[in-house]
Amino acid sequence: MSTKAVFLDRDGVINETIVRDRKPYPPSGTHELVLVEGAGKLLQDLKDAGFLLIVVTNQPDVRRGSMSRADVEAIHECLSKALPLDDFFVCYHDDQDDCTCRKPRPGLLLQAAAKHDVDLTLSFCIGDRWRDVEAGVAAGCRTILIDYGYDERKSASDPSITVPCLSEAVFWILKEKQRDEARSKPV
Repeated sequence: MSTKAVFLDRDGVINETIVRDRKPYPPSGTHELVLVEGAGKLLQDLKDAGFLLIVVTNQPDVRRGSMSRADVEAIHECLSKALPLDDFFVCYHDDQDDCTCRKPRPGLLLQAAAKHDVDLTLSFCIGDRWRDVEAGVAAGCRTILIDYGYDERKSASDPSITVPCLSEAVFWILKEKQRDEARSKPV
């Protein structure tokens, strides 16, 4: 039987971003890491509903030389201790590398799906940027945009829903799961 997953972007979804001039930036290390309000309970609600929780994150600052891979991994270690996460898939490339794993391409989601036997059509992707939405759509997931009003381009693909915060995203996913189960019951 295939698994259901919620693919979570990292910065802006499970931990807060640092916003300068309406543009989001990741924490530069564990000293700047702040969890999104209620993240622990919200993610546990998804776990309890039977979802794998997989972080899929672009971390181009490693390629750009402004952050080390060890700093990224230290942040992930802190997140692993604080939250019920199952796995992390990270793209350390930048756009000019033209890799298949950097969102908006779906490579990270496809790798995770292959490793964990995830049925992408039963899965969800939560992000706070256009790249997350496009990657989720390309992978065949339902997508949730947490809209913080960043000053950046919009997604070419419409998300399944746009919400203001993680709690609203989790609420919607749990409702969709109930609808899915009701549809799959024999009449």
